[in-house]
Amino acid sequence: MTTGAPAPGNAAVKGWLAVVAVAAGTFTVVTSEMLPVGLLTPIGDALDVSEGTAGLTLTVTGIVGALSAPLVTSAVGRLDRRLVLCALMALLTAANVLAAWSPNFAVMMVARVLIGIGMGGVWSLAGGLAVRLVPAKSAGPATSMVFSGIAVASVLGVPAGTYIGEWAGWREAFLAIAGLALVVTLAMAVLLPPLPAEQAVGLGGVMRLFGNPKVATGLAVVALLVCGHFAAYTYVRPVLEDVSGVKASLIGTLLLVYGIAGVAGNFLAGSRVGKTIKGTLLTISAVLAVSVLLVPKLGVSTLGALILLAVWGISYGGVSVSTQTWLSTAAPEAREGVTSLFVGVFNGAIAVGATAGGLMVDGYGTESVMWLGGALAIGALLVTLFGRVPKVGAASAG
Repeated sequence: MTTGAPAPGNAAVKGWLAVVAVAAGTFTVVTSEMLPVGLLTPIGDALDVSEGTAGLTLTVTGIVGALSAPLVTSAVGRLDRRLVLCALMALLTAANVLAAWSPNFAVMMVARVLIGIGMGGVWSLAGGLAVRLVPAKSAGPATSMVFSGIAVASVLGVPAGTYIGEWAGWREAFLAIAGLALVVTLAMAVLLPPLPAEQAVGLGGVMRLFGNPKVATGLAVVALLVCGHFAAYTYVRPVLEDVSGVKASLIGTLLLVYGIAGVAGNFLAGSRVGKTIKGTLLTISAVLAVSVLLVPKLGVSTLGALILLAVWGISYGGVSVSTQTWLSTAAPEAREGVTSLFVGVFNGAIAVGATAGGLMVDGYGTESVMWLGGALAIGALLVTLFGRVPKVGAASAG
């Protein structure tokens, strides 16, 4: 006579399928956020706004994502995380459809606000789920897989959207990501087990994590690196066209090279950060600063731009896994809380970076965003060098 309990092997397989579904969710929400980067020129042309103004499609999503991450985490209380994730992914699906349809810039901005809510909520909740889906011995690799969805989206989402935009149009690119979001919603509904909250996370408790010096330092590094990257990268298409003289038909190819390099950088940083958080972040900051600052000088040809984009991709590809490791090591007892702060600061930095880059583009030309991005990366290097950095394997409460 058999019982209803699944065999251990089947349970492990189901657990890993659930992890893959969550990773697909993080990939989808971050790709939705980043999608306009490679499409700014056609979006601006179609909606009759400048490239700097079109960059606000990224800014508003970042601001809303920054605010919604801690707010959603505290607002959902003890609701089942499977239900919440599915609802947020359904919202993301509808928002991308609205963006694809948008007849004017105002409607596009409404769609991007809704995308920000879905993105911030999914990202903040997903970070702490892997350890609940697989056996304890597999918690580390499972968590890495969930965050690899973020890293891969950060470096591949833009070129993927650019390719679709070139082949079919920017509206079809938004429809494609809406279709992916729908598939992921259904996958989560089927593959995730019931996930009642382990504990309610109050907003006050989340905010108190700023009092942990190592958390605060890590968040400062996140802010500087991400702000610097997006000040420059949000306008990478105009830079490649104006500074490097790259033809529009080759933009997607160059961004794909950047994306592939970024995936490699993610896994390279992941293998190093487990040995030294400080050394990994110092290397990332230095390489990112140098590669961005050299674009106006050495990236004046397609080949030069290609090489620098590859180096840029390798360095930035390691940012999310390295900084998330920093923060989880600094506050291991507050997994959902510190992740929500990470998501909030990360997306706030995207918004600030995109806004600052837009002001620089409209006021001083496309080349100026490279100088701004490089300067902020140098700032991250200095904070890492002189700030409070947790040691791997050591739980720090401050």
